[in-house]
Amino acid sequence: MFSSRLQSVLLGLITILGFIQASSAAGASYAKHPTRRIAGISVIDTPLVRAAESFAKQHSSHAVYKHVMRSWLYGTLMLGANETLHRNVDPEVHAVATLLHDLGWDTTKNSPLISTDKRFEVDGAFAAREFIHNHKDGKRWEDRKVQLVWDSIALHTERSISFFKELDVQVVSKGIIMDFSGPAYDVSEDDYAAVGKVFPKNDFKNAVNQSIIWLCDTKPKTTYDTWMQPFGERYVEEYDPRGKQRIDLMFQNLTLKGQ
Repeated sequence: MFSSRLQSVLLGLITILGFIQASSAAGASYAKHPTRRIAGISVIDTPLVRAAESFAKQHSSHAVYKHVMRSWLYGTLMLGANETLHRNVDPEVHAVATLLHDLGWDTTKNSPLISTDKRFEVDGAFAAREFIHNHKDGKRWEDRKVQLVWDSIALHTERSISFFKELDVQVVSKGIIMDFSGPAYDVSEDDYAAVGKVFPKNDFKNAVNQSIIWLCDTKPKTTYDTWMQPFGERYVEEYDPRGKQRIDLMFQNLTLKGQ
């Protein structure tokens, strides 16, 4: 019996030590990345991240570009303020996902990034995945990292889902949300304000309104029954979600004849 208990204790210790070692290895691996400073914040600086920033700038208005930069910096501050996040969230995954999260707002005429039948979040997720696959360093990424970027972008507006996904996905969503709601998640008011001085949000409200209105106007079917629907109802003439929401489709298909 004593031998059995000893074996159980040793097995438990081995498991714990293995977890600690793996966590430390992950943290050490992430710490090896080169860095640069933006708004006084140390951020990861790899060719892939630089390319992602450039790609975002190419496919965004100036106001939206500033938004993705602020979101990235807020998320980076989160990583620096929380040891668990610092050790377990891949800063390159976080950077690429956050920088590319609004590719679905590319209003350029005939943009290859924009579909006619998908929500903007999904357009952005697919565009980011293609960007990674086309980059010489991204080609070496394991599938899981690419999937984390896809999930982070596709779910970034759906807090009831993204907040319960992997830590990488959570941080992307929370960093983006901070640009709307203010400092949180151990990000100080001073650090938050410093980011806003470098990337001011004076034009952000109008950019958000125009982007969502554009989606409701150009591909309304992707906005029905979503958080975007009120923008269409309020600002887009002839926008009509009646009979096109999930409750309508459910009752239409489930109601028997004669009832």
